Amino acid sequence: MLRCDNGPEYVSEALINWTREQGIRVEYTQPGKPQQNAYVERLNRTVRGDWLTQYLFESMSEAQEHATRWAWTYNNERPNMALGGINPRQRLAMPT
Repeated sequence: MLRCDNGPEYVSEALINWTREQGIRVEYTQPGKPQQNAYVERLNRTVRGDWLTQYLFESMSEAQEHATRWAWTYNNERPNMALGGINPRQRLAMPT
């Protein structure tokens, strides 16, 4: 299943045809209800605030490079409050 909002990029005929061919069901959130897709909305806000609005990219490859670096840092080095303020790498190194 693909859950998405009703933005123009998600209601295109090309996307609908592709998901149908792949056997993927599309579920749309109700208009004005971003909390129905809260994880993505939170990630979008974090990406915009952490790096997307802070740089002027010269190319798609430069944007991809920044995105890759940011994602690695976000997933490996930043303290995670759900893990008690340690980063995921530290948590993985702890005995179970």
